[in-house]
Amino acid sequence: MTRRQALAVLGGAAALIGGIPIGWSLYTTLRFPSDRTPEGCYVRIALAISKSRPADCFAYLETASQHALFSIHDYRKRSLARIRASFEEPERSRLLEAYGAEGDAAGPPECWVVLAHQRGWDTRLRRDLSGIKSVEIVGDRATIVTSQGTRYPFRRGDNGLWGLTLFSGDLVAHKERAARDFEMVERAANDYDRAKQAK
Repeated sequence: MTRRQALAVLGGAAALIGGIPIGWSLYTTLRFPSDRTPEGCYVRIALAISKSRPADCFAYLETASQHALFSIHDYRKRSLARIRASFEEPERSRLLEAYGAEGDAAGPPECWVVLAHQRGWDTRLRRDLSGIKSVEIVGDRATIVTSQGTRYPFRRGDNGLWGLTLFSGDLVAHKERAARDFEMVERAANDYDRAKQAK
């Protein structure tokens, strides 16, 4: 083998080794839609559910759902702190049981997992998600129609990302309930504290 042939072989091997990652990135980019499209968000939700990682869906919920989950987690966490510091039994145990999973979640994505599991949303998604048949886009709203005929509504947020709106109404209502619960806990905790001071 001549020096020129050896250099050609080495150059070809280097091009192949360097080209594989570039080629793979290109391949995955071409076959995996951008998350700035409704299809891209839908595919990422389907992937998260199929891999049993529902927390990964959080980023692809619409902004109103994400904000609601931040608030729910915060209200539940603050409620738990007051309950643990001030409440007496049996009310203490009852409320810790009621609010514990949401308030003790590591963060809003994990709070989403708790609620999705409690309400059967994760099971519903696992059962209904299938291939995309068509996409209907009207302004900042879109609907993914699956091959099974299920319709998934999306909305484009201010950041340009699309988010699933399917659970927004329930999450916003739950946020308002969590806010009212916190006010009730706060009043009761103050009563408990006053009663302890009076003893």
